[in-house]
Amino acid sequence: MITLSLAEIAEVVGGRMHDIPDASAQVTGPVVRDSREAGPGCLFVAFVGERVDGHDFAPAVVEAGAVAVLGSRPVGVPAIVVDDVQSALGALARHVVRRLGATLVALTGSAGKTSTKDLIAQVLRRKAPTVFTPGSMNNEVGLPLTALTATEETRFLVLEMGARGIGHIRYLCELTPPKVGLVLNVGSAHIGEFGGREQIAQAKGELVEALPPAEEGGTAILNADDGLVRAMASRTKAKVILFGESDEADVRAENVRLTDSGQPSFRLHTPSGASDVTMRLYGEHHVSNALAAAAVAHELGMSADEIATALSEAGSLSRWRMEVTERPDGVTVVNDAYNANPESMKAALRALVAMGKGRRTWAVLGKMAELGDEALAEHDAVGRLAVRLNVSKLVAVGGREAQWLQLGAYNEGSWGEESVHVSDAQAAVDLLRSELRPGDVVLVKASRSVGLERVAAALLETGAEGEVAAR
Repeated sequence: MITLSLAEIAEVVGGRMHDIPDASAQVTGPVVRDSREAGPGCLFVAFVGERVDGHDFAPAVVEAGAVAVLGSRPVGVPAIVVDDVQSALGALARHVVRRLGATLVALTGSAGKTSTKDLIAQVLRRKAPTVFTPGSMNNEVGLPLTALTATEETRFLVLEMGARGIGHIRYLCELTPPKVGLVLNVGSAHIGEFGGREQIAQAKGELVEALPPAEEGGTAILNADDGLVRAMASRTKAKVILFGESDEADVRAENVRLTDSGQPSFRLHTPSGASDVTMRLYGEHHVSNALAAAAVAHELGMSADEIATALSEAGSLSRWRMEVTERPDGVTVVNDAYNANPESMKAALRALVAMGKGRRTWAVLGKMAELGDEALAEHDAVGRLAVRLNVSKLVAVGGREAQWLQLGAYNEGSWGEESVHVSDAQAAVDLLRSELRPGDVVLVKASRSVGLERVAAALLETGAEGEVAAR
């Protein structure tokens, strides 16, 4: 974080100083909420959780070097006490962002946010110092914590914004006002909470509504291939840039194909030129993510050749998202178990089939959460797609939703041993250990709550002698 005194912080957050011998003492390190991350010069934010109260760690973090604690009660060590810790954290982030002068890029969408954010960051940091959201820290706590890691040297701040209801993104934009806003897509993720895709579009569009007008540098980057996203152009006074495979897109892809290993290759077209891209990531769905990143980079002054080179060299920065690892015996494990929704599940299945040409393919799938009344139909559709794509074997893991996955496969024509239902992750591991053969490709994917990353980990730990080689 930029250097601030405790007196300045207390004024910004409207807090009261307790047990602070020197109000001019400066916070020179990061702002952290995990006591294990506390170190010299940091500010520790004490939240009260369901099982853990951060205030209990106050003496330990100060001993580790923290300058003070930001909390809701005095703790016997230097502290700034506020009525609402979350609101105070947001106020501090808003203050720091306004002082920085960095260009703030915000993005949202139903699927692909984290992968696209990682691509944007890897492209932009070739041009100037860039800070970006780690993993999926895209909520009311994670977003300000990310913003507070920026320093005076930061030129680009890339923030992922998630939403579980109307007004969430509007609030995040108030904390960290964006200059460039990117909307990827409107899908079915969290449809059970929102009530429908139109409501999801309403929430995601709050990002473009928060942008400054074009004459002040505001830019809305919208997916030309998604009608609900494209319609958001009417909700902003910012400059509008379209990306996608549509002929009308300002940044578009031509000659899209997959390599033999399932990696996308295409000709990137921007208003300033064209260049070829072959990605290290897996699956055709990354083409749209790459175009979104290219549109952002082009608007921020990068050439088509610079963007294409960066995209071709970019990798996955966040775990359990299409992590491809090959065992010594030739079995390939694709760990995409961080989360799942209907759109990402279908994209992952298509990537599996592309990677597995001439090989046996396994789809180890589980529940997609928060689909509400659409849950049965969406799980059924994924099971049917696995059959249509000729996935060699579907392993549906878990309870009711997994049964729906298998039912969809059965109704599509999987009557033999092409699909099976197992009760939990361990049962899936036992099945795979007994039936996998060298050369097989295994996709593991479900919503985070299912914990299917344990299946991938078990396959890699016990798959064969020797160390696995990550690709």
